Amino acid sequence: MSFPNASLFPYTAEVSPQGSLILGGCNIVDLVAEFGTPLYVFDEVTLRGRCREFVGGFQERYPDSTVIYACKAFINVALAQIFKEEGLGLDVVSGGELAVAQKVDFPPERIYFHGNNKSHEELEMALDYGIGRVVVDNFHEMDILNEIGSRRGVVQDVLLRVSPGIDPHTHVYTTTGVLDSKFGFPIETGQAKEAVEIAMEAKNINLVGLHFHLGSPIFELEPYTRGMEVVLDFASKVGLPLQEISPGGGFAIAYTRDQQPPAVEEYADAIASALHGADSPHLVVEPGRAIIGRAGVAIYSVGASKDIPGVRKYVSVDGGMGDNIRPALYQAEYEAVIANKMTDEENWEMVSVAGKFCESGDVLLRDVLFPRLEPGDILAVPAAGAYAPSMASNYNLVPRPAIVMVKDGEARIIRRRETYEDLMRNDLS
Repeated sequence: MSFPNASLFPYTAEVSPQGSLILGGCNIVDLVAEFGTPLYVFDEVTLRGRCREFVGGFQERYPDSTVIYACKAFINVALAQIFKEEGLGLDVVSGGELAVAQKVDFPPERIYFHGNNKSHEELEMALDYGIGRVVVDNFHEMDILNEIGSRRGVVQDVLLRVSPGIDPHTHVYTTTGVLDSKFGFPIETGQAKEAVEIAMEAKNINLVGLHFHLGSPIFELEPYTRGMEVVLDFASKVGLPLQEISPGGGFAIAYTRDQQPPAVEEYADAIASALHGADSPHLVVEPGRAIIGRAGVAIYSVGASKDIPGVRKYVSVDGGMGDNIRPALYQAEYEAVIANKMTDEENWEMVSVAGKFCESGDVLLRDVLFPRLEPGDILAVPAAGAYAPSMASNYNLVPRPAIVMVKDGEARIIRRRETYEDLMRNDLS
């Protein structure tokens, strides 16, 4: 049995004859009884399926292409193992993300290290592991990397991150390819040209190509096409023979039914078409949200409610901005279902779903229609796999939720629920 917003949920989502949400063959009501809430549920079939859609979609249109997963969307040991098995690379932005890759013996040549302020220690760590590419973001980093390479007698392959000055029409906090951004060497100011010249002269840096990233999530194709044209034109003008080019990621997913992001194949067509007539550089794309977003569902239990006559009814759940800060930070909109009342058709009411954290802005959903809610009901929020767990905090000293992976009716914990003892583990008296 399907349901109206099933397209936002993992591929395996269905409704039981008793009216409960099922993911990966597992009844959410049973998962809540076993693991408690808040709980994040990841569907392995969807996760692997999205990996294969990206690899196939791009390689069919541009055979010399590689898909690397953007770890900032969310990574842990179990996920890294899956990406390793699916043949993806990893885009890491910190020593912590690199440490996860090392934990599963991820092939170092498939790792790209991003970031606008990599520390000396992180760059040493990257070279120790022998990663494939460092994506250089600024002159300071280039100096450090060249010095480390000189001291070790190593020549490190790099991409330079450039800023093409293109507005992708997304949220101001997630727009990164415009001139006024902390990331990359701007083409417009001449700094990108200077960076190319310095990198080509550096003895312990091997400049193999260029990288740019416009922002996220991007629902339009034109920014990618235009970005590729600008960066290819720049490379030609400065005389840089491109062995490799990357337009980053930023591929969108639907959070609500009215959103219609392009299909993987449409993104691939737009990007690959810009390479026709070029010198056939290796293409690297970096999906994160687009791979893991739909695979994850946040599960909460309903608690208290507050009805303000003529104004609004608030229903509170046992999670919120501590495990998903996106609504408070980006004004992100979600949809949801009541996992134990999927077939209820009567007594619906409009409510706003509030989190339990001590902030008035901690509201997950505003003015949505649900069957009449009671304490103990189960709220399921789809498209929660990206940036919700990775940006989670211990605000109000609330432990972070457990995470389970489901497949073929079986559930396994891939991150245990934090305890109060965990919260105090590093404290000293």
